[in-house]
Amino acid sequence: MHEASRAFLTRLLETPSPSGYERPIQDVVRDWARPLADEVRTDRHGNVLAVLNPEGQPRVMLAGHCDQLGLMVQYIDDAGFLYVQPIGGWDMQILLGQEFTVWANGGPLVGVIARRAPHLLTNEERNRVPQFNDIWLDIGAKDRKEAESLVTPGDIVTAALGCKEMLNGLITSPGLDDKVGVWTVMETLRLLKGKPLRAAVFCVSTVQEEIGLRGATTSAYGIHPTVGIAVDVCHATDTPGNDKKTLGDTKLGAGPVIFRGPNINPHVGQRLIDTAREREIAVQVRGVPRATGTDANAIQLTRDGVATGLIGIPNRYMHSPVEVVSLADLDHAAQLLAEFCLRLTPEMDWTP
Repeated sequence: MHEASRAFLTRLLETPSPSGYERPIQDVVRDWARPLADEVRTDRHGNVLAVLNPEGQPRVMLAGHCDQLGLMVQYIDDAGFLYVQPIGGWDMQILLGQEFTVWANGGPLVGVIARRAPHLLTNEERNRVPQFNDIWLDIGAKDRKEAESLVTPGDIVTAALGCKEMLNGLITSPGLDDKVGVWTVMETLRLLKGKPLRAAVFCVSTVQEEIGLRGATTSAYGIHPTVGIAVDVCHATDTPGNDKKTLGDTKLGAGPVIFRGPNINPHVGQRLIDTAREREIAVQVRGVPRATGTDANAIQLTRDGVATGLIGIPNRYMHSPVEVVSLADLDHAAQLLAEFCLRLTPEMDWTP
């Protein structure tokens, strides 16, 4: 991976960005995009748009959402323990015993989420999945007064951020969903800088995907693209217990996934496949027989309809603090998108 691009990925993964609180990570995106794009702007929703060749045709939107799962402080009890509610779809069992960060106005605070020790649980409690009102976040405060001097309801919480390298070019980090998508579209921006483009390319870091595909809805409406491609994570099925007959066969390190199905314009999907074959870029192909739960869904339904594609970065342990992806898959995804954009001409017909 390109050295500066690897550093950019690390900055993304070390920056908090729960849905609705994306300003810090969008600052990172803007810093990256300004030297590369012809135009960088931010809309009123908070989406960041980095544009190349803005007068070109067709108009192509490449979207990755920058928001990650988080928690929000709702209540502080007399003993100084914080009670939280989820931002996005957490699995409660994964949260127990994890280290978290409260992003308070005075600076970040270390905390842990826990419940009573197993020795102290009743049999019924031990066999029941706890709810959010059963668990608390402990920041070490001695009482409510001390906690309230540091923390305010509405403050956000993330799993402890950071990126660690594993064997065989894999990395693990919270928030790979979908900071790797943001990285991919912004790496595509770097790869296209100075190249002969006929299309206008809008590389977009969208907001609030985890709570309803909201940023893709507003940014796509403003761009009014001819073609839109979302980059999100998808489930890797190369771990024990997955039903490949239902989910498909998707491996880390075997390339990004090109999706086919009713959410995907057939010309966009086939051009992505053909481009990968021509340029010998490793990819995997999967079908999805319904609307996807990604920005591709919102983009496709914008205005009078958009010719939409979806690229998936295989991801193990999605929606957990220990997500895992392959760096090679990220590189191949950006290369594929860059080559796709370079081949676009105004004469292409995207009508199914």
